[in-house]
Amino acid sequence: MKDKFYAYIQTLQDTITSKLEEVDGAVKFQEDIWERPEGGGGRTRVIENGAVFEKGGVNISGVHGALPESMQKYFGVKDADFFACGLSLVLHPKNPMVPTVHANWRYFEMYDKEGTIVDQWFGGGQDLTPYYLFEEDAVHFHSTCKKACDAHNPEFYSKYKKRCDEYFWNTHRDEGRGLGGLFFDYCKATDEMQMQDWYNFVTKVGDSFLEAYVPIVIKNKEKAYTPEQRTWQEIRRGRYVEFNLVHDKGTLFGLKTNGRIESILMSLPPNVQWVYDHQPEKGSEEEKLLAVLKNPKDWI
Repeated sequence: MKDKFYAYIQTLQDTITSKLEEVDGAVKFQEDIWERPEGGGGRTRVIENGAVFEKGGVNISGVHGALPESMQKYFGVKDADFFACGLSLVLHPKNPMVPTVHANWRYFEMYDKEGTIVDQWFGGGQDLTPYYLFEEDAVHFHSTCKKACDAHNPEFYSKYKKRCDEYFWNTHRDEGRGLGGLFFDYCKATDEMQMQDWYNFVTKVGDSFLEAYVPIVIKNKEKAYTPEQRTWQEIRRGRYVEFNLVHDKGTLFGLKTNGRIESILMSLPPNVQWVYDHQPEKGSEEEKLLAVLKNPKDWI
């Protein structure tokens, strides 16, 4: 399973970066092959200062070795080995009318000292973080997510949409990071879903990403914007940074397993502002967005 899924994310990385380069039209992804001293490595691809994407990364990794002590305590195990692989992407567009997007699809195995698999699961999802609210874009993104879920289980979309709203929540701000999408984790074998079934589901979601996001980019990338709207984008990016550094499990896992810092922090945007006690004007488009972030809604 691990070889199969790693091969899948290698191909998916190629597919996604090729399409995003076509959409941007000005710059290409720069590739960085790296190795992890304790075992494994990855292939980082970063795009910067493009016509559409100010910064973005589409990274894959496959790492293995002894489970660090901090993670042993987290999982409640001792002297375990692990393998983890996944594709993680974040795209920060230049135009504030185009939303930031994040996606991740991953697989994890844990072994005893004889090398026997004692646990395994899939996780992942995709979510949208706009700076200005275009409801038709939210509907499109969520509809694409639902379509991918419905191909496997009609209950998956509502279940994983709710988990996404709960997970990407900046508790210290009491607001969502964005408009959500899907979030699933610890997807293990059951009587109803074997690991192959979970593989089929996760890859279906992965394959849906470009369909969910690219039409939104193309629709909005040429829209005019003001310096004030750009400032609002950078203030909201600050909330994105706060979530990733304070709450995000993937970031914390990478830091605690001696992950590659440049790849882990690739998700951070290049230009950010923290303005003291910033409040949007009453009745403004900015306030309209905040109202939805504080009260997640059903888009379909």
